[in-house]
Amino acid sequence: MESRVVYADHSATTAVRPEVLEAMLPYFSERYGNPSSIYQIAQESKSALEAAREQVARGIGAKAREIFFTGCGTEADNWAIKGVAEKYAQKGRHIITSAVEHHAVLHSCEFLEKHGYRITYLPVDAEGMVSVEALKNALDDETILVSIMMANNEIGTINPIAEIGAICREKGVLFHVDAVQALGTLPIDVESMQIDMLSMSAHKLYGPKGVGALYIRKGIQLPSFIHGGAQESRRRAGTENVAGIVGFGKAVELATAEMAERNQRLQQMRDRLIDGILERIPHARLNGARTNRLPGHVNFSFEFVEGESLLMLLDMNGIYASSGSACTSGSLDPSHVLLAIGLPHEIAHGSLRMTFGRENTMDDIEYILEKLPPIVQRLRDMSPLYEDYMKKNQKR
Repeated sequence: MESRVVYADHSATTAVRPEVLEAMLPYFSERYGNPSSIYQIAQESKSALEAAREQVARGIGAKAREIFFTGCGTEADNWAIKGVAEKYAQKGRHIITSAVEHHAVLHSCEFLEKHGYRITYLPVDAEGMVSVEALKNALDDETILVSIMMANNEIGTINPIAEIGAICREKGVLFHVDAVQALGTLPIDVESMQIDMLSMSAHKLYGPKGVGALYIRKGIQLPSFIHGGAQESRRRAGTENVAGIVGFGKAVELATAEMAERNQRLQQMRDRLIDGILERIPHARLNGARTNRLPGHVNFSFEFVEGESLLMLLDMNGIYASSGSACTSGSLDPSHVLLAIGLPHEIAHGSLRMTFGRENTMDDIEYILEKLPPIVQRLRDMSPLYEDYMKKNQKR
């Protein structure tokens, strides 16, 4: 098979779609007005901003006035968690999250721990799913917030969000969901799922980088996270990124409209790759649930292989993948997610995440299945651990 380029890191980021870019372009040049001003080109920007707010709201079953634009999903996570901690400190200082959350959530919780808050980090099962029973048992009279991600960015496992939302609503505890990986990929209805706050990001669904949003259910008065002007209904100061927000709205509209058809195709590709790897590469472990996972998401650990070397050799063959979250690529520590599902350090270090999107084809999957097995074997042939393992098994 000929050499080609396969982008298999859509959970890290996506390209801006042509339709999204086309919608954005006028707001860099002709329609450059500040939406807080009152003259015509400013009001054109204001109208575009509000139209995008409607688009994002429709994508999650919310009302437009419940959508507040931010600079990214990380800001939205920080605002939700720290905002609830500040607003409801008199009610209690206990927050529940999970051990496999994105670092935007985990580090916000660690920050609050240093300021006297009590944080419960729920364990997950071997597939990375939060236990509803464990959550119930962790709730107490001082619990003010539960923050659980909809789908894991590293292993793709989907959590029982509606079930958790029902428990939180019954107990009168606020429920925040990090939906950065889920928006545009999984059906979201904040009303039926009983979600109080939901974090989103544009660049995971073919929108621009540098723009996100936080859904805040009507009646929840989170304090401002950034102080200054009166933008975003006095909730988030700073001149809005109009072009980025317009792109975000268009990206959500397109992604939700195409979701069912795209997901069916991605599931077929995902399942073909999982089956192919399990057939062709011994000592390979699928991380996360077999079917209850994001449609274009595959994560494997390969024994006797170091993840960074694997990525470099894949890169030399035109395959762009990752070993976990792009936000921790500079860290030498193994993934906290893989450790939480029970992998030992040495196996967690040999992980590979491949995530697919609208431009990928089944030919890409076949190309990976052609190139990956010999790369894994090449690395194992250089591993003293693999050599020892083979010698021990030959003696048996």
